[in-house]
Amino acid sequence: MRLVKLGLAAVNTTVGAFGKNVDRAVGLAREMAAQQVTVAVFPEQLVGGYPQEDLVQWQAFVDRQWVELLRYAAETAKLPLVSCLGVTVAFQGLRYNCAAVVAGGRVHGLVPKEKLPTYNIFYEGRTFARGAAGMRESHRGVPLGDFLFQFDFGVLGVEVCEDVWSADGPMRRRAYSGAELICNLSASPFRIGVDGTRRELVSTRAGDHQVALAYVNQVGAQDGLIFDGGGFLNQNGRMALVLPRFQQTWGAATIDLDRTLRLRTENTTWRDDKKSWALDDAPVPTLKVDFETSRQGLTFPVPAQRSFFLPSSDPVPTARERYCEDLLDALAMGIGDYFEKTRGFKCIGIALSGGRDSLLTLLIAHRYAAKAKVPIETFFMPTRYSSQGTRDAAELIAKELGVAFHIISIDEAFEREMAATKDMLGEARPLTPVTLQNIQARLRAQRMWNWANSSGGLFLQTGNMSEKAVGYTTIGGDLMGALAVISNLPKTVVMYLLSYLLEKHGYEGIKAVTARPAGPELAPNQVGEDELMPFPILDACFHLFAGEKLGPADVVTAVKAIFPELSAEVAEAHVKKFVRLFTQSIYKWVQSPIALHVGNLDLDRERALQLPVVTQTEW
Repeated sequence: MRLVKLGLAAVNTTVGAFGKNVDRAVGLAREMAAQQVTVAVFPEQLVGGYPQEDLVQWQAFVDRQWVELLRYAAETAKLPLVSCLGVTVAFQGLRYNCAAVVAGGRVHGLVPKEKLPTYNIFYEGRTFARGAAGMRESHRGVPLGDFLFQFDFGVLGVEVCEDVWSADGPMRRRAYSGAELICNLSASPFRIGVDGTRRELVSTRAGDHQVALAYVNQVGAQDGLIFDGGGFLNQNGRMALVLPRFQQTWGAATIDLDRTLRLRTENTTWRDDKKSWALDDAPVPTLKVDFETSRQGLTFPVPAQRSFFLPSSDPVPTARERYCEDLLDALAMGIGDYFEKTRGFKCIGIALSGGRDSLLTLLIAHRYAAKAKVPIETFFMPTRYSSQGTRDAAELIAKELGVAFHIISIDEAFEREMAATKDMLGEARPLTPVTLQNIQARLRAQRMWNWANSSGGLFLQTGNMSEKAVGYTTIGGDLMGALAVISNLPKTVVMYLLSYLLEKHGYEGIKAVTARPAGPELAPNQVGEDELMPFPILDACFHLFAGEKLGPADVVTAVKAIFPELSAEVAEAHVKKFVRLFTQSIYKWVQSPIALHVGNLDLDRERALQLPVVTQTEW
């Protein structure tokens, strides 16, 4: 047996916090060494944080990373383990996103990322150069390129994040060149359902290439991106370790690398493929590292239930629970890391309307704040259109959660602003109904900003994605805030999460809010679905048009199939209205604050969906 203990560390980094990032890694490496870990695997861009975006264009930003990498090597020099960690390096005018292999106080190699994503939320092709097969360079005396590493336990290969997502990634040639253990350093943002996709991907790659694959992901939030952490150790298609998500932690498991070699000898397809590959391709060179790891005390891994044939007895959550808890954990982490890492806030503030969106935003903020002991202040700012029911519902949930609740009327200010606007318009032009609604929304936002300026509060924006997509929001009003928490959640998801939280916690405030029709209460008897369309239909139109990129005629066909109770005329009218409102509202949502990203589609122009503001729809 060749027993090797792999340690996977999900680290919460901050871009530019080089010292703190490396300090965390050093501390975790010492903990791992004390538990006889052989190879410690850290996330992508551990030293500088991820994503660094255009900061890598500053030479000083890149140079400092090398200093910190050497400090990591020096402070772990006496530990009998190998470390794999992410770093940016500058070489001959190019920037590379690298996996560094460190042991015994030295950096033994730098392997650049080859697959640079420039889709959805990623822009790596803008700033980084690609590694390539056959790359053989030297950076500051350290091999830089396509290399493997021979240690006393076996042959190690390293790669970075997207390299594992491509079927044509570097793992194939490295496995055929002798790599038995591949360590993937990742910073993969959270999206709903991505954990299951990652699990399948890691199992597939490890099985296809007959390797032991250690995958670890960054944890924590950076601006609007949320990283759920976690990690997997999979040996030739069989899972050996699953690291918990949404927490900075590390875990370890022992595997027998002789098993990897034995399975290769038994797999005729892998052997034949390797022979065919070797006819046309040169092997990846292997660098021999003279370093002794400590593996004497390792014991054979014990399976679950102490049986090789029985499954684990751990309880399995329902799909509903997994879906809701993942979303809630991700959004709470997004608020918490933004609050803490910016170092500019003392409390959290929410304009609590008694409606669904501000209610869910409060519940998510409370999920973080209750653990971190951060105070939350809520403000109900009524006008003549605000009902007693929404006021009572807002006050009830604030009381149940134990957060401060203030009632500050804006009706008098509403009167003054109406009069001032009439003066500006003159007698020939009357105030429009929309203007009357917008005045109220803007007054509330202005007061929240004034409160935030003096209190040091983080002002959370509370709008959802469905209404944002069709411009059912006010620039300078409810569209405003320092951080948009649920602006990438469709309205149907907002209601689904509230139903789940009511079922889980039984808050009477949720009952009181959801018992009333959804509406902004900016005009008499205002109901959102009456002014727009039923939210399930709106969300279907949004997904089909903006997500699937279908043309309006195809959207109509799909909507009729999803909602057969609609006549052809009604379905066509809904789609036509959605497309018109969506394209007319781009100028609005490009002005919205940083939004937390939780899906493959959102309305953050710098992330997932980039559309011109000035456009026509003749196509």
